[in-house]
Amino acid sequence: MTDESRLNQQPEAQAANEHETAPEQTAISTRLALIGVGVVVVVAAILAALGILHRIHGDTVLAERTRQLAAPTVIAEPPTQGAPSDSFVLPGNVTAYTDSPIYARTSGYLTRWFYDIGSRVKKGALLAEIATPEVDQQLAQAQADLNTAQANANNARIQAERYSGLVKSNAVSHQDTDTFVNQAVATSAAVRSAQANVQRLRDLQSFEKVYAPFDGVVTARTVDTGQLIDTGAAKELFHLQAIQTLRVYANLPQVYSQNVKRGSKIGLTFAEHAGKTYEGTLVRTADAIDPSSRTLLVEIDVDNHAGELLPGSLAQVHFKTPTAGPTFIVPAAALIFRKEGLVVGTVVNGNVAHLVPVVIGQDDGANVQIITGLGASDRVIQDPPDSLIEGEKVAVETPASRAANEGGK
Repeated sequence: MTDESRLNQQPEAQAANEHETAPEQTAISTRLALIGVGVVVVVAAILAALGILHRIHGDTVLAERTRQLAAPTVIAEPPTQGAPSDSFVLPGNVTAYTDSPIYARTSGYLTRWFYDIGSRVKKGALLAEIATPEVDQQLAQAQADLNTAQANANNARIQAERYSGLVKSNAVSHQDTDTFVNQAVATSAAVRSAQANVQRLRDLQSFEKVYAPFDGVVTARTVDTGQLIDTGAAKELFHLQAIQTLRVYANLPQVYSQNVKRGSKIGLTFAEHAGKTYEGTLVRTADAIDPSSRTLLVEIDVDNHAGELLPGSLAQVHFKTPTAGPTFIVPAAALIFRKEGLVVGTVVNGNVAHLVPVVIGQDDGANVQIITGLGASDRVIQDPPDSLIEGEKVAVETPASRAANEGGK
């Protein structure tokens, strides 16, 4: 082969080689592009995941910090051991021996009232008068109807007696006699009906005067002269309470339910009569434990002829019991008053509030003796917030750390 022919073949070979490598280069470029896109997607996903994790971590930290800041800061200390006690004190509700609202039994206008609040009245005392002209007119009409019925009955009786005498001599027929006898019976029944109607209206008329049903004191007057009065319990006229003897109700814990006996004497004290003790008598119990509070309702009657005690007040009821186990002393500020009774806040599991029902004994105003409910290992919250609830997280401080924090400020 000549040099000229070799030169002619070289361009053709190069062209063939270039034609064969072009698809391979294209495939390689495509793969590289796909790899690049994949890398970008992976990097973006990683960045997005990191951002989400960072946000979740931030939300978690914020929520935890919020909970920490929301938790009330308290001081919790073990209670001080006290001497064994043979008595304890419970709150008692003082009520009137008899408590009654006074309503009207007839409709009309109030013309006069005679007793205001605070007035002491005797049974049968006239409290008010109600004008009922309609009832008065109905009574007059009923009385006239009764007179008519009595006249008709008297005439029918005379006719019946006359015919009954004549029929024996066959002067009148038996049929006419029976007619007049039956007429006498019917008119006599009409008289009795008219008498009952008159009596009913007289009773209604008697209700124009409102009387006291028992000895007591007027504690409310809700009407005045000229007001329209309706029959029934729609509107109370007066409220009357018998306060010569007062009833005091207390809820005795189940553990002491067997220690109280009917007829036993119970001491009562009142905040408004400091230093004075009244003696009451335990007259009855519910004879059943309330399952919601595990307490026994007891009633103590106390003489109040002197009028020193007021119904609706709060009494401190002093019960005597056999000597029990050790007691514990806590500050009076540690007591929490709830509708179910006295409770004390304690700390369990390091930072969780737990409310414990307690029964108190002696109370000197600053410190309170706890008879039941606490143990020596309990940590009592010294001055709990009013909003403290069962299971709430709290931040516990010691007196020393609180003093240091306040000193640093």
